[in-house]
Amino acid sequence: MPITSIDQNAEDLTLTITADFPVPVRRLWDAYADPRQLEKFWGPVGCPAVFTRHDLTTGGRSHYAMTLPDGSVSRGYWEFVAVDPLRSFEVRDGFAGEDGVPAADMPSMRMVFVFTETESGSRLTTTTFFHSAEELEQLLEMGMLEGTKSAMGQIDDVLADLVSFAAGRGTEIQILDDTTVRVSRVIRGSIDHVWRAHHDPALIRRWMLGPDGWTMPVCEPAQKVGDTYRYEWESDQGTDRFGFTGEVLASVPPAHETATEQMIGTDGPGATNEMTLTAVDGGTLLATVITYPSLEMRDMVLDTGMVDGMESSYARMESEVLAAT
Repeated sequence: MPITSIDQNAEDLTLTITADFPVPVRRLWDAYADPRQLEKFWGPVGCPAVFTRHDLTTGGRSHYAMTLPDGSVSRGYWEFVAVDPLRSFEVRDGFAGEDGVPAADMPSMRMVFVFTETESGSRLTTTTFFHSAEELEQLLEMGMLEGTKSAMGQIDDVLADLVSFAAGRGTEIQILDDTTVRVSRVIRGSIDHVWRAHHDPALIRRWMLGPDGWTMPVCEPAQKVGDTYRYEWESDQGTDRFGFTGEVLASVPPAHETATEQMIGTDGPGATNEMTLTAVDGGTLLATVITYPSLEMRDMVLDTGMVDGMESSYARMESEVLAAT
């Protein structure tokens, strides 16, 4: 158990938990910055969490859901008030409805996470601030302290796993629910360079090609909210052609972008893509959460070999675009 002290201060209405770890601050920070790692311990044992958004930047948001042993789902959110990379972040943490909107009838808390270097590794000090003694008591009665202890008891195993989340693993997909998947890859390059590679048409044409044998005759990226994009690909023989179009719904350069996606020439609802870029050891974690209109659509797209095509493109980005910057 990494927890070394728990201080409940009734006068200041705070709960401070200190935990020590035998790893560098960079490794501990990445465990909180990377949603693939965070969801392995953000929730008590037996209550796995799924993060459908995790944007660790000032003004960013996280949405998560924990499945309880009885099958019910508890949803929550973070609003990032301040982020000082590798040192601290502050969030407003609360309960949410199925649509991610904060639950007005449930308490919210201010939480500050501070990361410091120690002689043996790193220390995480988490301080939760409550609005009233009644709110503190309510959350303690709901099992907040026991749940936190159980959750943090899982961090050591995540920190010891130096393989599952490292650069060089290639593009991976995780099914989050019936209509949502997360595609992720650590790309060897800075956030600014990866963002530019997604928005500069001259760069996009060099890497966003999927498997060998295709060209990109139409490359019209969107730059801001409300802009539409259009991409079209054609086989070298000129016998096959397809493309996608969509609109940017939200954009916070160079960290987060949400856009719709519709295959050109098809009817019906399309998908929604939320791309988040996060600095981690080895480069930039690119995580795209894709929400499809149905389970059938999700499975149909995954069966096309989409992930293999994305890996070919991202590998090309690293070798032909980012390596030259």
